Amino acid sequence: MTDENTRPYFFPALSFKIICAIGLGILYQFYYSGGDTYYYHTYGSRVLWEVFFESPADGIDLLFKKAGDYTEGYRYASRIYFFRDSASFAVIRIATVLDLFTFSTYSATATLFAVFSFSGIWLLYLTFYKQYPLLHRGLAMAICFIPSCAFWGSGVLKDSIVLGCIGIATFHFHKLFFERRIGIISVLVFLLSLYTIFIIRKFVLHVYIPSIIIWIMSKNLGLIRSMVLRIMIIPFILGIIFFSTYYTVMKVGEGDEKYSIAKLGETARITSFDIRYMTGREAGSGYDLGELDGSFGSMLRLAPQAVNVSLFRPYLWEVKNLLMLLSAMEGLLFLVATIYIITMNKFSAIKGLADPNIIFCLVFSITFAFAVGVSTFNFGTLARYKIPLLPFFATSLVLMFNYGRNSERKLEEFEVTE
Repeated sequence: MTDENTRPYFFPALSFKIICAIGLGILYQFYYSGGDTYYYHTYGSRVLWEVFFESPADGIDLLFKKAGDYTEGYRYASRIYFFRDSASFAVIRIATVLDLFTFSTYSATATLFAVFSFSGIWLLYLTFYKQYPLLHRGLAMAICFIPSCAFWGSGVLKDSIVLGCIGIATFHFHKLFFERRIGIISVLVFLLSLYTIFIIRKFVLHVYIPSIIIWIMSKNLGLIRSMVLRIMIIPFILGIIFFSTYYTVMKVGEGDEKYSIAKLGETARITSFDIRYMTGREAGSGYDLGELDGSFGSMLRLAPQAVNVSLFRPYLWEVKNLLMLLSAMEGLLFLVATIYIITMNKFSAIKGLADPNIIFCLVFSITFAFAVGVSTFNFGTLARYKIPLLPFFATSLVLMFNYGRNSERKLEEFEVTE
């Protein structure tokens, strides 16, 4: 899993994740006095763990019971806070299995969540490191050491599982379709990762699957040497991308009306209102991008503001607590880096956009930024929801900076020669 270049980052990154996982538990316990990770463990997996010791048969039955099914075992199921919600109950199931080995000790279970999340992050790092070995330091900083990813992407949360699965899926997708190393294990792990994301946070697949399709299309397009043939085939590729995106959104939302194509705008409107004024009102300060009327058109009109809020806000003058300050400093760093890279050498930035890896990272991160920014309306919740996009956006900045730096070096060499 490491070589002489990557070895110095492995244990610091893993330790960082574990420390953040325990710190997250302390935050929810003593600052929030509750919250998701508290309910996933104390009023979730802990209950199931106790049932296993009282009656293993009842424990197994409850572990595989459909969420919200109170027909049997009501006295146990009624004690589980998120039993009605299938996505949250899936997290509780995973935590329960780990609790059987950790004796339901939060710090130990949270550490295992952190290790899984780190596994995905490390595989994501290796995916790009293998292609750009000279950028090992920059890629490590961009993927493994983003503070909000390490903090909110560890511990007993949906975000830890989703972040880990995205990294694992990306690694195996690249292995299967780019390296052409076809193996049954890679296929199964890739599909299992996608299925886990589907169960826990299916809207992520609305963005991720079209992004990896664009990734492989742009890679294959770059293999065509004839510029005329490239131009001729672009409409065909755009048609495939449009159809695959439509089909993905339709299939992912199948059986769940709120994620259907016709209901996406209404789902965004309801979710943003709920997070800002109801369930997420204590998670952090709210923000307003404009009016959402439930139509997809109203979502698109707010796209620039939504991308901006996910990538660069809260601004320093919007800070109201310490957590917001840390998020604001991170957003400011991204903003400064983005402006610098765009202005350092415009031609190089445009040239870098032809790199399939940069295309993939930007398409996923910007589209995901739009999706979470337009449907959250709360800085506290947004800090968690947006973490899958941050490693990809940071990676695109590192790669584009490398294009600009190499272009400047070539220019200097040309001037010296002259």
